[in-house]
Amino acid sequence: MAANMYRVGDYVFFETSSTTPYQIRRIEELNKTPNGNVEAKVMCFYRRRDISSSLIMLADKHQSALEDDTDAHDDEDLCEKQRHQLKHRELFLSRQVETLPATHIRGKCTVTLLNETEALLSYLNKDDSFFYSLVYDPQQKTLLADKGEIRVGSKYQAEANSVEMLKDGEHDGRSLEELESLVWHPDSGLNDKHLDQFLVIARSVGTFARALDCTSTVRQPSLHMS
Repeated sequence: MAANMYRVGDYVFFETSSTTPYQIRRIEELNKTPNGNVEAKVMCFYRRRDISSSLIMLADKHQSALEDDTDAHDDEDLCEKQRHQLKHRELFLSRQVETLPATHIRGKCTVTLLNETEALLSYLNKDDSFFYSLVYDPQQKTLLADKGEIRVGSKYQAEANSVEMLKDGEHDGRSLEELESLVWHPDSGLNDKHLDQFLVIARSVGTFARALDCTSTVRQPSLHMS
């Protein structure tokens, strides 16, 4: 019974044509019309088939970078079939809002902001689960990364192996206390899982803080969704 009840904030499938895939929308409002029907004011998500080929090339480049950054979290590289499946799970958030009859809703789904510290394969293990990381503007025909992301991965961190390091027990003669204040030490005792959890919490706190700012939420409606 609960599966047939729809509320504001639900992600749902909409059928607009019998020959095309279901559209994916987020319910913003549910309103009853004077004739007794129910209309849903929804935020639009777009699939790859809905954007131009030039923007698809940009999305592919972005996804390749994500795959490189999540290599450390995956036990093995993604095969060609899995990459193809991921493309069908990827959506593009837009700030476009439209009104559709609620009778065209065909079920619920889940849409989440891509978590760069989570293995990409995890998005393939859930039914009717989709993700997004880019924002599509159907008027300007642009595709941009959502704001406020934490930059994690080989693109942003230096490789320690490429730096000449001191040998065990060797000192460089400097007094670090006079040069800088120690704010982080690699020998923290935390494993990779705990570090990933910290990154998720840090991102959540930052997103929550921005969601409380009315000016930010007007420019970035995805904040409330995140």
